[in-house]
Amino acid sequence: MNIQYPHTIQNCIGEKLTFIRIEQEADSEKLIVENEVPPGVGPVMHTHFLQDEVLTVVKGKIGYQILGQEPRFAEVGETLVFKRGTPHRFWNAGDETLRCTGYIQPAHNIVYFLSSLFAAQNKTGGERPETFDGAYLLTRYRSEFDLSGMPGFVKKVVLPVTVAAGKMMNKYGHFADAPPAIANPA
Repeated sequence: MNIQYPHTIQNCIGEKLTFIRIEQEADSEKLIVENEVPPGVGPVMHTHFLQDEVLTVVKGKIGYQILGQEPRFAEVGETLVFKRGTPHRFWNAGDETLRCTGYIQPAHNIVYFLSSLFAAQNKTGGERPETFDGAYLLTRYRSEFDLSGMPGFVKKVVLPVTVAAGKMMNKYGHFADAPPAIANPA
């Protein structure tokens, strides 16, 4: 997938994410991002195993939660840091569009993964991605990303069976350019 920056994606529930540019750091690439999230909306509890995510609130109020902790809130000018391997979620906790700037480091496959995930949500018109696409993405990139609230049985059995069925039904031609997953050294 050849990305031209800036690259904007939007899902049917109103989340808009713009990948601004890649900045080369001494040890990795840093992906500069901006997001807009409507009131009450935000990604489910998830984990980036290989990446740090940093968000600074530019407009609005953000709610956020680390798995096992109480929800917290931040306002304009405050910065949140979600270290790699930390299950977290965030949402717009205000009445106006939430806008944040920040970065994801290292970039790895996040642009492909989120672009494909948003496209899969747009297929269904809701928060949940299209079944076969969601199973493919969560199975292929399981070394990089996880949905923390999804039961282990679903991840270990249901998703791989769904992917196998999808392959038999030729559901994955649009993933022909999917980059390989990055191995998790842990």
